[in-house]
Amino acid sequence: MRVGILTGGGDCPGLNPAIRGATLRLIRDGHTPIGIQHGWRGLVEGLTVPLSVERVDEIIREGGTILGTSRTNPFKQEGDLQRLLDNYRALQLDALIAIGGEDTLGVANRLHKEHGLPIVGVPKTMDNDLSGTDFTFGFDSAVSVAVEAMDRLRDTAKSHARVIVLEVMGRHAGWVALYAGIGGGADWILIPEVPIDLNEMCDYLRQLYASGKRYALVVVSEGVELPFEHDGVPIATDDFGHPVLRERAVGARIAHKIEEMTGFETRYAVIGHIQRGGPPTVFDRVLATRLALKAAELVHERRFGLVAALRGTEIVAVPLEEVVRAPKLVPREFYEQARQIFQRIQYQPHPEGSRAP
Repeated sequence: MRVGILTGGGDCPGLNPAIRGATLRLIRDGHTPIGIQHGWRGLVEGLTVPLSVERVDEIIREGGTILGTSRTNPFKQEGDLQRLLDNYRALQLDALIAIGGEDTLGVANRLHKEHGLPIVGVPKTMDNDLSGTDFTFGFDSAVSVAVEAMDRLRDTAKSHARVIVLEVMGRHAGWVALYAGIGGGADWILIPEVPIDLNEMCDYLRQLYASGKRYALVVVSEGVELPFEHDGVPIATDDFGHPVLRERAVGARIAHKIEEMTGFETRYAVIGHIQRGGPPTVFDRVLATRLALKAAELVHERRFGLVAALRGTEIVAVPLEEVVRAPKLVPREFYEQARQIFQRIQYQPHPEGSRAP
């Protein structure tokens, strides 16, 4: 079979190991892998590149994706869907492996159900918010970068006796913020699943300072809903209707509110796309490889409309529609468990008093 492989949506560490795993397994089984460039746009425009053992042999340690990516939605622009279907036939493809998150796999699900394209999915997102799989590759790498940033911010926060707010990625779900907050020892964590209570957070920061701690770290997901965000200013959206979150400046606005309400000098940092780049962690290299091997196996067995997913320690096949039905959110009980760690007073009162800096 001639099997197209594409990567769509935001890039993240682990895409190249996934491309490598799928390519090597397909070739091993006697198939011909064809790289589709720039996600679904590549099929709309007929952009391809050959994939071989030599081409993918050493990319396991590389970040990004050698195939390129985009947030193209072929169901949005008139004529794009027909061009995609025509190019699929013109390229003489027998199957597709789509590597991506909710948007990429959502398109894959529609193409399979509505147009009969033989597609297998590989779940990818640094947000870790895809249902049907316990973890997605890209997440561990993103959290590792965020924790390193917290370690560095702690040094400057302590030196200047400041509150520092770190904004991390997370559109619908707060997995990155929660894991980074726990792993980096944050003093407060804000995620989209839990409504923000500024009074509670600022009261707690005052208690920390009163107990003798002279700095604090707050981690916030970029997708949290701000209780004071009602200025009527329109936010740009992408092809899938998602707000472009960088325009909301969540970390900066939270930092401003903390300083305004507490009087503590407050700064903010946004690591943004730094979380997307760089070599994947070992966990993500292994997970991406295992998921891609399973996807290639499903293609070989002609079992389509499925996604390779991690359940416990096993890689299994689950229906595409199950993965894209709804985002996987942080359970409230998990957040409350984490609260036991970040909402605590463990410092003894400062011998010189509890004056705010």
